[in-house]
Amino acid sequence: MGMESNESLDLLSVFLTGIPGLEASLDFCCLYMVSIVGNTTILPVIRTEPSLHEPMYLLLSMLALTDLGLTLTTLPTGMGLLWFNALEISFEDCFAQFFFLHGFSFMESSVLLAMSFDCYVAICHPLRYVSILTNRVISRRGIAIIFRCVLIVLPALFLLKRLPFCGSRHLLHSYCLHQDMIRLVCADTTINNWYGLITALVFITLDPLLIVVSYVLILRSVLRISSQVENFRALNNCLSHILAVLVLYVPMVGLSMTHRFAKHAPPIVHVILANICLLAPPVMNPIIYSVETKQIFPQSCNSQLLFA
Repeated sequence: MGMESNESLDLLSVFLTGIPGLEASLDFCCLYMVSIVGNTTILPVIRTEPSLHEPMYLLLSMLALTDLGLTLTTLPTGMGLLWFNALEISFEDCFAQFFFLHGFSFMESSVLLAMSFDCYVAICHPLRYVSILTNRVISRRGIAIIFRCVLIVLPALFLLKRLPFCGSRHLLHSYCLHQDMIRLVCADTTINNWYGLITALVFITLDPLLIVVSYVLILRSVLRISSQVENFRALNNCLSHILAVLVLYVPMVGLSMTHRFAKHAPPIVHVILANICLLAPPVMNPIIYSVETKQIFPQSCNSQLLFA
């Protein structure tokens, strides 16, 4: 089998895997619409309402922007596969999707980590909340999150792009994921595998661990409150964030475990898990926050975002 140099990647292509039985289905189209409408509704409401220019809502707008970016990154190939059976994608387009897909996924994790710190300060240090989490601090944190994700994804992209590809060019997913593309390499991938493992440890282990630590501190603070009503109110303020964390990490861990321990599972399993992993947060987060944080929206906006 001949080896193909990366110098001619613009002339090559790979083939994505669709979901059997869902060709021309409206299900995924509706999910994309829910994600786009939901996240684009949150942004102008927070921007135009002065009372929402607070750290909690600014972080929520970052989460909405991240979800919107993730949706628009997967939309072309997702809809192309379902409606036009467009399985083929060029290597350059695949690498571009690789960068934005993993970048926005890592950004989602980083924003949720920042939101956990916001919950911690709001409950454990309420009197210092305004002085600790100023708008300037939140802006700097947003810039730091962007730099963090770009600096993590770029090395993985360059490490993969320098390698030769040969043999089959059929991916197991509907999108260009690192763990899928590396299967097409016909060279030593030890460095890539170690870097991928370190990245996974940071975003699938370290970030959730820090979130858990923040909630341990929150729970300890809440248990010191004698009033059950205040206990319930404090925990209820964090419920939407807890649900968003579960929506992100549970499918992500499931997909990672499947790649490492169920490599010979039917292809449909990998495809469905990948789609759930990438679509669940952008679809569910606007619904979660519209239900749990009703003060974000005027009554006229609530009905639109809840899709009643």
